[in-house]
Amino acid sequence: MSTLEEFKMQLKRGQVYRRDYLSQWTKSVDRHLATLVEEGVLQKLSQGLYYYPKISAFGITPPDEEVLIRSFLKDDRFLLTSPSNYNSLGVGTTQLYNERVVYNHKRHGEFKFGNRKFCFRIKPHFPSKLSQEFLLVDLVNNLEFLAEDPYEVLKNVALKVRTMDIKKLKRYVSQYGNVRSKKTLIPMLNDLAEQYVS
Repeated sequence: MSTLEEFKMQLKRGQVYRRDYLSQWTKSVDRHLATLVEEGVLQKLSQGLYYYPKISAFGITPPDEEVLIRSFLKDDRFLLTSPSNYNSLGVGTTQLYNERVVYNHKRHGEFKFGNRKFCFRIKPHFPSKLSQEFLLVDLVNNLEFLAEDPYEVLKNVALKVRTMDIKKLKRYVSQYGNVRSKKTLIPMLNDLAEQYVS
C-alpha cells in the first residue's frame, strides 16, 4: 500500500481537517493534499483547511457548520447565530440575511470557507446555546445594523419583554448586553418588576 493510500485511510467522511493536524500521518503532507484535492477526494475550504466530503443521494454534501468552525478555531467554545434568527422573536424583523455570525474567544473578522462566509466576533461572554432571551439582547446590541426601523422594533421589544422570563432576561442583559442594550432594556424590566410588586 502506498503512503498516499495509508494517508487516505486516516480520513473520515464529513470531517474538516487542518493541515497541521494531517501532517502527523505523512512526511509529504503538502504533496498528498495537492494530489487528493486534484483527484476530488478532498476539498480545499481555505488556506490550511480541508474537507473530506460526505456523499448523499443528491451528491456531495457541504461540511456541517459546527464541525467546520470547531476545526477552524481548534476550540468548541463558540456560538453560531445569524441576524435572521431575530425573526423568530416576532418583534417586526422579517429580513433574511445571508450572514452567519460566530461569537468566540479567538478570531475576529470575515472568513470564507468554500462558498460560505462567516463573520467571527471575539466576545468575552456568550451562552453555550441560543435562547429567546439571548436573541432579544443580541438584537438590541445590533439594532443599528438591521434593515428595519429601530423605533418600530423597540416598540415591539417593549411588548415582547412582557411575555418573557424577567429574571432570566435581566441576567442576560447584565451578562451579554452592551451599554445601549442595558440603557434600553433595564428600565423596561424595572417597570415590569414594579408592576408585579404593586
